[in-house]
Amino acid sequence: MESLYVVKIGGNIIDDEQLLSSFLKKFAAIRNKKILIHGGGKLATRIAEKMGIPQQMIDGRRLTDAETLKIVTMVYAGYINKNIVARLQAMQCNSVGITGADGNSIRSHKREKAGIDYGFAGDIDQVDTSWFIQLLLNGQTLVVAPITHDGKGQLLNTNADTIAQEISKSLSSFFEVVLIYSFEKSGVLKDVENENSVIEKLQLGYYNELKETEKIFAGMIPKLDNAFKAIEAGVHKVIIGKGQELDMLITGNSGTTISHE
Repeated sequence: MESLYVVKIGGNIIDDEQLLSSFLKKFAAIRNKKILIHGGGKLATRIAEKMGIPQQMIDGRRLTDAETLKIVTMVYAGYINKNIVARLQAMQCNSVGITGADGNSIRSHKREKAGIDYGFAGDIDQVDTSWFIQLLLNGQTLVVAPITHDGKGQLLNTNADTIAQEISKSLSSFFEVVLIYSFEKSGVLKDVENENSVIEKLQLGYYNELKETEKIFAGMIPKLDNAFKAIEAGVHKVIIGKGQELDMLITGNSGTTISHE
């Protein structure tokens, strides 16, 4: 089965010109089929502040009112997405920048949680697997901005980690999918204060043990829970580490690898 790399990067790379440039060179050098999912960084927040639009976060998720939705769509799907595409083109990596509204590729609904109004934040219902496969088989590298739609004309701001996971799961029957989460740390750490305490290989039994003994910090638990769900759904492996070390993450010389093995 042919390999497919699904790589998610966050604000720590988006906001740092040197890190972004280094990362894109390593991403473009991947010879296999590949998809890049990016977050938004701090630019949307800075623009919102300049426009006097207050920003609120709950559990790391942005509360997206109507005005904020306009800003994140312009920044994420516009400037950041197309800037990445243009730079990949300069590296002879033919790319297409998309959102979930393009090609009806990712359908979502407004997030519903008792007592919390997330506004126009979306939770994913379905991924159009055939559409992604068609573009990949046509030799395109996909660059996905974290904006989806509900099928009724409404755009929705959607968590980029979740988009990466759902795309990976949906394509796991057709490719040997390696999902890479770019992270500020060197990987999953036994000691959050010690960058040298990386757990190189993490299996479910050991992960449950670490959770039970509270030897893994709370902020990593949702990401790791999702990683194991992706493995259960057929994703070949999940790798967590620094995006600027992408080449070493792929070869297993950096980060934490999560798999069935």
